[in-house]
Amino acid sequence: MADLDLMRQLHTQNDEKIVLLVLDGVGGLPVEPGGPTELAAASTPNMDRLAGESSLGLINPISPGISPGSGPAHLALFGYDPLVYNVGRGALEAAGIGLVVRKGDVAARGNFCTVDAQGNIIDRRAGRIPSQLARPLVELLNQITLPDVETEVRHVKEHRFALVLRGQGLRPELEDTDPQVTGKPPLPARAYTAEAERTAELVNIWLKRAFEVLKDQPQANGVTLRGFSTDPAFPQFGQVFGLRAACIAVYPMYRGVARLVGMEVLSFAGEGIEDQLQVLREQWANFDYFFIHFKKTDSTGEDGDFQAKVGAIERVDRALPQLLELKPDVLAITGDHSTPARMAMHSWHPVPLLLWAPSRGRPDGQAAFSEDTCRQGGLGIFPARELMPLLMAHAGKLEKYGA
Repeated sequence: MADLDLMRQLHTQNDEKIVLLVLDGVGGLPVEPGGPTELAAASTPNMDRLAGESSLGLINPISPGISPGSGPAHLALFGYDPLVYNVGRGALEAAGIGLVVRKGDVAARGNFCTVDAQGNIIDRRAGRIPSQLARPLVELLNQITLPDVETEVRHVKEHRFALVLRGQGLRPELEDTDPQVTGKPPLPARAYTAEAERTAELVNIWLKRAFEVLKDQPQANGVTLRGFSTDPAFPQFGQVFGLRAACIAVYPMYRGVARLVGMEVLSFAGEGIEDQLQVLREQWANFDYFFIHFKKTDSTGEDGDFQAKVGAIERVDRALPQLLELKPDVLAITGDHSTPARMAMHSWHPVPLLLWAPSRGRPDGQAAFSEDTCRQGGLGIFPARELMPLLMAHAGKLEKYGA
């Protein structure tokens, strides 16, 4: 793994630029045996050209066979062992929208959902209710009060919101209330430590009142909570790696994980990859490491839409020349995890990686960027948490270890 203390000792400064372009959930599977994955099916002339000039490989986000959540998968890409540096979705979601979570607070990610007359969930995302309809409902939730505890609810995006509880003796060791399937009712908040029992009781009071407030809504008439957590107090990325690091992401959760490790989160108008590359151009002189997150490869995979995921990959490829015009010294294109449309969920399958570094790279002669070519690539299969030292080394930012 990336030994953070070793990185502190060895990092050195120069003017070279590193770009990490994350196509969320890019790894896939064939729809039919012997067919192409989404990445292989996509027309990607720019990525394929880079592949011939790059080292390719596959990365395991956590460890073989483990399907990762987005938070730990991104921490691994940033060099943090996700089994050591763990954080729940709640703190990530809150940090992504600038909602303060201090040590001792408890944060949770909330989803509006749709329940039927029997109380069973029929849509876990309330039809991805648009933000303009969700914001007034968040304000209704903000009116819920609890004894001796301050609560704050803030809208995130579409059907998502963040909840933060502040008070004495709160603990985050609570199980999610989302059963992860339809046809079942939301679960109660259950503590898995004795110290968190009181917090579970408070959360269940809040949930009961939330359902009362929303009961007459036609679509978003329920809520679920996930990822109970508190401030993880991570080692800061800039101090560990000696980098001025920036995050260019649309979705708050990914902005949150970047903010928790100390990256500067850049604001910009629009939500397309072209908008993201425009702010990259504008901020190019101000940072030496850029994390760019593209979401649509994951959301289309989760929707089970193979062709839409193919289209999302092609959209990034068409925009790639805008990035290359800036002449980055090191460019890595990968994903945080695989999200095969065939499975419509995150999976354990290793994720394709392209590492382009014209000055110090060792191209391995592959003619395209796909799971198959990455399996044959010179980087082999390795843990995602080992990527950061490779990026640093290819940018000439690590000194020799030992005499």
